[in-house]
Amino acid sequence: MDNPVVTLHRYYIWANKMRTHFYELLENKEKIKPERFDIEAVMYMSLWYASLYVVVEGWQELKLKDEKIDELLQSENIALLKRYRNGVFHFQKVYKDKRFDELDQKKEAVEWIVKLNKEFGRYFLQELSDKGAIPAVL
Repeated sequence: MDNPVVTLHRYYIWANKMRTHFYELLENKEKIKPERFDIEAVMYMSLWYASLYVVVEGWQELKLKDEKIDELLQSENIALLKRYRNGVFHFQKVYKDKRFDELDQKKEAVEWIVKLNKEFGRYFLQELSDKGAIPAVL
């Protein structure tokens, strides 16, 4: 387990699990009290976004290459995602800090995050299953 790509994959798994929780919450919105839904939806979404940026940092530090991922990482959204991560993992005195609003206000940023998450998943599945580090999933 000293393979740094396997280690980065762990961070992707954590981020993707927050995405899964967020989507499950959205699917069950009508069954959940509004005050609970609001705080939990923002929590899972924020932890997903912030954790996904950790994967981006690892990707860059390891100098990994993939045409689709590298193209997505050229987006100006990367700076917004980093600021969002900082807003999540560093205490902010203002409840609705501008770091959250900047990303939330760009609809295309959300689509970009979903694509980036999907491409990281594709990369890790392909890269690590090819090397026998994780079992291939059909």
